[in-house]
Amino acid sequence: MRRLFWLLLPASALAADMASKAWVLGFLKEGESHRVIDGFFNLRLSFNNAAIFGSLSWIPEHLRFALFNVAGLVALIYFGRIFLARETRPIDRVALGLILGGALGNGLDRLFRGYVVDFLDFVFGSWHYWTFNLADSFILVGFILYLLGLLRGHGAAEAQASAKP
Repeated sequence: MRRLFWLLLPASALAADMASKAWVLGFLKEGESHRVIDGFFNLRLSFNNAAIFGSLSWIPEHLRFALFNVAGLVALIYFGRIFLARETRPIDRVALGLILGGALGNGLDRLFRGYVVDFLDFVFGSWHYWTFNLADSFILVGFILYLLGLLRGHGAAEAQASAKP
């Protein structure tokens, strides 16, 4: 029962991502931008049919579609198994829940639309960051939490090993 409770995390991340994409698709047209915080944050609707930051766009579309769907399915199975494992630590479960929810959001976009809906657009001075979405944010935050958990777990294991005579 407790593991089922944890499924609310990726489900909530997925729901937030899908709702935000549905909202922005009703609010903006592709390429259209809406200034939120002048000189810092815009909503700009774009469609990414490649990988992260537009990479792998040189691969033919049908191969990209197959590659992304197979890689996504393998990642969902791998991380989902760890997520649901009884021995998974809570910080790792939170991290993996965010990653799974974000991956599902972008994966469903690719599967049903053929592209990922991006709309969060930040500018820092003269530097313009890539446009992204909530799913990307969940994946990044989950990745950082997972790394912190690994580093913290590794440090604790080293401390225990050095304390043994």
